[in-house]
Order: sequence, then C-alpha cells, then structure tokens
Amino acid sequence: MPQECEKLYYADSLLTRFEAVVTGCEEHDGSYLITLDRTAFYPEGGGQPADRGRLGGADVLDVHEREGRILHTAGRALPPGQVVSGEIDFSRRLDHMQQHTGEHIVSGIVYRRLGLRNVGFHLGQREVTLDFDGEIGEKLLGEIELEANEAVWRDLPVTASWPKPDELQDLDYRSKKELCGPVRIVTIPGIDVCACCGTHLPRTGMVGAIRLAGGQRYKGGTRVTLYAGGRALRDYGEKDRTVASLCALLSQKSDALEPAVQRLLSQQQEEKARCALWQERCFKDEADALPAGVGTVVAFWEGLSPDEVRRCALSLMQRAETVLALSRDGDAWRYAACSAKEDMRPLAKSLGEAFGGRGGGKPELVQGSLQGECEALRDFALRRLPGAYLLSHI
Repeated sequence: MPQECEKLYYADSLLTRFEAVVTGCEEHDGSYLITLDRTAFYPEGGGQPADRGRLGGADVLDVHEREGRILHTAGRALPPGQVVSGEIDFSRRLDHMQQHTGEHIVSGIVYRRLGLRNVGFHLGQREVTLDFDGEIGEKLLGEIELEANEAVWRDLPVTASWPKPDELQDLDYRSKKELCGPVRIVTIPGIDVCACCGTHLPRTGMVGAIRLAGGQRYKGGTRVTLYAGGRALRDYGEKDRTVASLCALLSQKSDALEPAVQRLLSQQQEEKARCALWQERCFKDEADALPAGVGTVVAFWEGLSPDEVRRCALSLMQRAETVLALSRDGDAWRYAACSAKEDMRPLAKSLGEAFGGRGGGKPELVQGSLQGECEALRDFALRRLPGAYLLSHI
C-alpha cells in the first residue's frame, strides 16, 4: 500500500509554501517522479490543470495522481527521507481557482434555472469552455452572466465537505458521473452544490468578475466560453482597445460604431455587386471575341477568386465546347474546367498530380487549386488539350 499523502491544497487552497518529507524518487523519461508525505501541489484532474512551482530547489514540471500516489515530476532527483521546501506558482493557482470557482457559479445557476447539466469542462490557457446538455439563448445567457456576477459581489463562502453516505443520499448535488466511495461536495450557498475534486477560492468575491463571451450549439447542447478574474479583465481590455482602434479608424464614437460598420458592409456589398456585373460583361466580351467554331479554350487570368474563375469558365462556354480557366494568386493558382462533351475529372486528377494541387467536382465541371510556374502550366494545358485556343491576360 502506498503511503498516504496529506493533501494540503484541500485544507488551505491559498497555501503557497510548505515543508514535506520525500517518501520516494524514481527516474522517468529524463525526469524524476517524487512522492511526499504531504503536498500543496494540486495534481491534474477534473478538467483542472496541475500546479507548477519549486520543490527542494527543483522545478516541478507536472503533478499527477496515479493509483493513490501523488507524483511530482521534477527536474532533478530528491533523496528519500530528506525534508524539502515546496513553493506553489500562486499566480497560476489563483488563475485556475478563479476559473474553476466561476465555473461552479455559472453551472449552478444554469442547473437551478434551467435544469441543464454541465457535461463538459475544459480549462485552457486562454479560456474556459462549459458544455451544457441543452440550448441556452443569447438573451438568457446575458441574464445568467449578470446573476453570476451578483453572486461574486455578494462575496459568498465556498466550502468543501465529505458527507457520510446517508447524508449524501439525501443531498441534491450536481455530478458529471456516478460516484463511489467518499465524495467531496463543494457548496456555494444558494448557487451551487456539486461533487468536485478541484481547488476553489474561499469566497466568491475573489473571482473578481465573470464574463460569458458567447454560446454556440454543440452536440445537441450549448458550449459557453467563460472568462473569470484576471482573464475577464484582460478580455475586456482587449475588446476595449479593439473598439478604440476602430473608432479612430472610422472617426466615430463607440455608440455610433455599429451603424458605421453596417454602412460600410452595405457599401461593400453594393460595390461587389457592381464589380460582379462589370466582370460578367467582361467575360461575355471575351466569349464574344473568340474565333468562330473554336472547340477548346485555355484562359489565364490574374487575381480571380474561385467563384470568379468558375463564372469565367462558364461564360466562355457560350462559344466553346471545353474550357480550362486558370487564375494566379501570388504563388498559387485556382482553376475551373468545364465541358459539354468530356468528363473533366481526369483533367483535374492529372493537374493535381503534375502541380501538387487538389480538385474535383462533377464530370461537366471541376475546380481546384495548384502550385507551379505559369510557363509550365501553359505548356501542360496545351499538351493535355491539343488544338486549344490560348487566351492570356498575364
């Protein structure tokens, strides 16, 4: 049986320094797995990353709990029996506790108001995502965000307990899975009661702020992005700087920014429609200028989008039986090939094999992208389509 390790992070989540006795040390993949008789380092679990810090002068690179042992991955060996000092990277721990406590507040409110359960929790380096087993609309998400921040402002206590089995049986609590053995229950009065093995702040006020950046449909439910504490402040700051920059670019005040952007988008759509009209006329003029009785056309252009290359090829088909249209965009090429009498898919395959591209489509119309020199593409196209009429704007 492994020696029991006292979990100091449960007794005091704000503890940053401690002393312990090394109970084991084994080499593993160039690092060392250290066990202690007591530790304040939280091991990865329940969606919360592990702590980092220093132990006996060595960097703690990771912490995991395996088969009842808490393993501290360290950069150098520590002799068993030695008393060592440990120091937690508290800025990292505080960030994780702000996100995790914020998750409890939001998930508790969603469960109480909507009966939806949090079925997925991921604490990433930049943001937290919460997956709920039902849909949450944008308006309701705003109401939940406000209620979550009100719970922060009330500075409620966050407590953890280990109820006896008969007490647990009568307790209405959240849990992502069926549990056996001792269960740790985290409680925020009036907000949340949840089975959880993570570290949390002692009071909700230390969360600082909660921001729900939006929700999206995910696996029949809703995935919500959450920022809490310092992350919420940084996100607000980034958005504020973006708004200030856009206001300066558009010479608008912040309350007039949205209509100004809407006007720009509307103008852009109008310009695109006008450009498309002139482009259609240009393609038609090119088709009308083709020699009478032309069978196959190979056309080279500059700067056309995939849709524009397709429309060019189809326009030239008004006077030809087979068309290969290509357009250069930097070092890449886009193409469209169509025919009234041939299957174009073999041509797409041979172009891809010769010029490292990809493409496909229906027998009468294929599209794709390529890489290659203009001269090499021209020579290949004219060999592959003998007797073709060359139309070049490059």
